[in-house]
Amino acid sequence: MSKLTLAEAEEILAGTLARGAELGKALSVAVVDAGGHLISVKRSDGARALTPSIAIAKAYSSAIMERPTNMLYDWANSNPGFFAQLSTMASHPIVATEGGVTIKRDGEILGGLGVSGGTPAEDQTACEEVLTELGYEMTFAAWGRSGEGKSRG
Repeated sequence: MSKLTLAEAEEILAGTLARGAELGKALSVAVVDAGGHLISVKRSDGARALTPSIAIAKAYSSAIMERPTNMLYDWANSNPGFFAQLSTMASHPIVATEGGVTIKRDGEILGGLGVSGGTPAEDQTACEEVLTELGYEMTFAAWGRSGEGKSRG
């Protein structure tokens, strides 16, 4: 079983913060391990106060649900009562939004990346571009179906 190292997490964070700077956005970025435990979080100068907590929730959700947070929309909408209860069972909120992407290599879930501070589309794009550039996998099984699906984003 592989583990996401601090050095790898820092590389992901640096790339994502650089992407935010290119966009002119002050972002907060979080990386968690496969169990949803925080490895590192960074907040750009000027990023709003709540953005680190949002980034952590996105990273956590993408890691423990083993899918990018934007792939959780349909499930959240089809069963909102149950989906809302997930957060009471977890140590962080489970969110169905843009900007949380599962970190996956060689078919193995290593953790999650969460970004907050841009528009939802900018947060999602920053995650996807950086993880793709660093060689992480970007295909994930769709809920309730066999096979692989692409992250919506």
